[in-house]
Amino acid sequence: MNDVTTLFEADQRHLIHPLHHPKDHASAKIFVSGKGAMLRTDDGKEYIDGLSCLWNVNIGHGRKELAAASAAQMEKLAYASAYAGFSNEPAIRLAERIVGLSYSNMAAAYFTTGGAESNESAFKFARYYWKRMGKPDKVKIISRSYGYHGVTMAAMSATSLPGYQKMFGPMVPNFHQVVPPYPYRWPGNGDAGIGAADAVEEAILQYGADTVAAIICEPVMGAGGVIVPPATYFPRLREICDRHGVLLIADEVITGFGRTGKWFALGHWGVEPDLMSFAKGVTSGYLPLGGVLVSKKIHAAIEDAPMDEKFMHAATYSGHPVCCAVGLANIDIIEKEGLVERAAVMGKRLLAGLETLRSLPSVGDVRGLGMLGAVELVEDQGSKKPALGMGARVVAEAGKRGLIMRQRAGGDGPPASGDSLCLAPPLMTPEATLDRIVQIVGDSIAAAA
Repeated sequence: MNDVTTLFEADQRHLIHPLHHPKDHASAKIFVSGKGAMLRTDDGKEYIDGLSCLWNVNIGHGRKELAAASAAQMEKLAYASAYAGFSNEPAIRLAERIVGLSYSNMAAAYFTTGGAESNESAFKFARYYWKRMGKPDKVKIISRSYGYHGVTMAAMSATSLPGYQKMFGPMVPNFHQVVPPYPYRWPGNGDAGIGAADAVEEAILQYGADTVAAIICEPVMGAGGVIVPPATYFPRLREICDRHGVLLIADEVITGFGRTGKWFALGHWGVEPDLMSFAKGVTSGYLPLGGVLVSKKIHAAIEDAPMDEKFMHAATYSGHPVCCAVGLANIDIIEKEGLVERAAVMGKRLLAGLETLRSLPSVGDVRGLGMLGAVELVEDQGSKKPALGMGARVVAEAGKRGLIMRQRAGGDGPPASGDSLCLAPPLMTPEATLDRIVQIVGDSIAAAA
């Protein structure tokens, strides 16, 4: 029995994977190395990393600068607690750096180990703030259908993709969903941006503004199918939140650190959030790190609190010095190589390529922003009847042709939609590789159809 067979059998016997089912894992790829936009498996095959693994390897694979930053920090100070009363230089420098790159109203960062933990923390920041303001009943969180915010208990309750909830209910109370700004599936001829924002206001009025703490939104909905909102949505939503005293949480776990062609994506619409969760691209996935940025007013509520109302939220690895050192080195590369600006330019090339696939009968919608793109599949372009089950076949065909991507399975919604093929290649992906991605996607759709 060779080493590859032994490794594969040990994997099946001893490792439980995210979203695990043995059938899905029957012919698993075991990755052994990565370089740039490419991944190599233990059998020597190479694949284009069409999703930056999980939307996170922004600078690409195999960057020795990040390995060096990690090793240097480990040799100096591998770990120290960042609980109040203690700190370390990488955490301080990274917090300062991210605040400086973000929205003008932001003041400070709290570090986590990933996106779900960041959103859990954001919910607690929101509830904490309103308790400090003397409004303890403001606890409800509003999110949107097709939103993905992680799968820990509260984050799962904000997530609105039913497959993640079926076997783990009941949900945490006080989480409520509204319709998303989904132009392709918006009923009638109205503006999906205005309509979806007004749906948030209707929910606030239904539940009572004195009970609603915040709404959480991905600027571009990622795992839900790369749904890009109309330009009218976030300005209207910001105005509604201000009018009713509701905090706006921007879930920029996917959209942060250059992914959409700006450092952070709400900048496309000139809107600033009250809280911003981040993860993934902050280290390009080289080490686990996430966090929450808080606005000046929320920071003031923490700083001015009496001792018996202090911010009693914590995690062992908050402000981990090695992770933060890697985050700093990662941001250095993004800045030095102009990857934010490159994502804007190359994203237009990727989207223009995907637009050519509209001639395929199974392609209903093409959408994207920066280095995020999606193709939604339909049975009929005229009626927009959702194609269900086809996405998995397309992903399998793409794998045969050397491209790794993911699909968001369609379903009842609301609104009902077809399977969507999701793409988010590394920001440094060469032009020829982007063109090859488009070709493979087209060939795979034709083969699956």
